[in-house]
Amino acid sequence: MSYKLDRSAFSMGSSNVSEPAIRYWKTQTLEQRLSASFYLNSVAYNFDLSNPPRLDRTIFTMRKNPV
Repeated sequence: MSYKLDRSAFSMGSSNVSEPAIRYWKTQTLEQRLSASFYLNSVAYNFDLSNPPRLDRTIFTMRKNPV
């Protein structure tokens, strides 16, 4: 199966278009910005906000460096 990029789905924008969005997010508190980014991650990775996935500790390990 071959995939083709739909170039009509996205368009290039100028900085004049993104400035209001940047100004809006700069007025929000850090907690509100983190909450919005957490919501966008939940939409992108399709997980429930009340039950986020846990870190698989079998993949990540810690060890002490010899001093």
